[in-house]
Amino acid sequence: MSQLTIFHDKHPDSIEFQSTVHNQIASQLAQVGVRFEQWEAAFAITKTTSHEDILDAYQRDITRLKAQGGYLTVDVISLSKGHPDAASMRQKFLFEHTHSEDEVRFFVEGQGLFCLHIGEQVYQVLCQQGDLISVPAMTPHWFDMGSDPQFTAIRLFNNAQGWVAQSTDNPIAERFPLLG
Repeated sequence: MSQLTIFHDKHPDSIEFQSTVHNQIASQLAQVGVRFEQWEAAFAITKTTSHEDILDAYQRDITRLKAQGGYLTVDVISLSKGHPDAASMRQKFLFEHTHSEDEVRFFVEGQGLFCLHIGEQVYQVLCQQGDLISVPAMTPHWFDMGSDPQFTAIRLFNNAQGWVAQSTDNPIAERFPLLG
């Protein structure tokens, strides 16, 4: 179940707001410029569905987002439980960083935790199957895929090279809860 938890950035043990209701999550995030949607596939997705078939199943929403956000490329990324490089891959995004373009992810399966540091608050968004999140360019954030991740996600980019994480050098991510 999707979840939004909001903390004051100086008080990681004190929850200011929490909800698992999609409309409440979307409303809270919209107030700080973050898009949060739920999508439905045009046909059933199974473990054997190819990346091309996944893109076809969500083509209507992908086309809409590309037109609205100027996204040029789209791909699918998958990670299976027990992946030998999972721990090192997890560490790549557990520090507060920004990107020069939006970070757009749609979870076809599995989950991921986006932690957005906006003003004096930290918005932890647990995205699960069917959730789309668009983190605006230059928004300080970190991402946790969990200790034994399993997910498939569609990614949209403004440029063909993708984005590069630029550290903010703020150790804030070390103080907030992560996925197990």
